Order: sequence, then structure tokens, then C-alpha cells
Amino acid sequence: MDIIQLIAIVKKKIENEIIIENIKIEDKSFLHKNHAGNQEGKYHLKILLNSSELKKMNKVDANKKIYKVLDKELKEFIHSIQILIN
Repeated sequence: MDIIQLIAIVKKKIENEIIIENIKIEDKSFLHKNHAGNQEGKYHLKILLNSSELKKMNKVDANKKIYKVLDKELKEFIHSIQILIN
């Protein structure tokens, strides 16, 4: 899977499972380019969300909800994920 496909899948899954007003997903894979744990086909994503639903939750529970939605992608295609909720 390439990064464009992964971003599209992540965006769709989040939009289908969580009430969001806006979402932006950035590829930050270059940050891990020379790390020992870096693997081909695994990406680093930065997800910026505006979500009244997640904003009402504490930060840990909000992140857990996102991780649950993206469980398959986290296991197979995502090396690292950064989540910012507004």
C-alpha cells in the first residue's frame, strides 16, 4: 500500500466512526528515515482533528478511540502516529 492509499483509508475510517468537523492527515515518514526500527511500507502519520466528540473526552480515551478505529492499519502499515485534537 502506498501513502496516498493509506491516508485515504485512515481519513474514511475516522470520518465513518467519529464525529469530526475537520481532518488533516500529513505524511511525516521522512522523520523516521534513518531510524533503526524504520521498515519499508510502514509510515508515520500526523493526524490533526477538529472534533467536538473527541474534545469532550479525556485525551487518553480520545486516543484509544482513534487507535481502535485504526487497529488494522496500525498493525500493518503505520510505524508511528501523532494525533492532535482541537
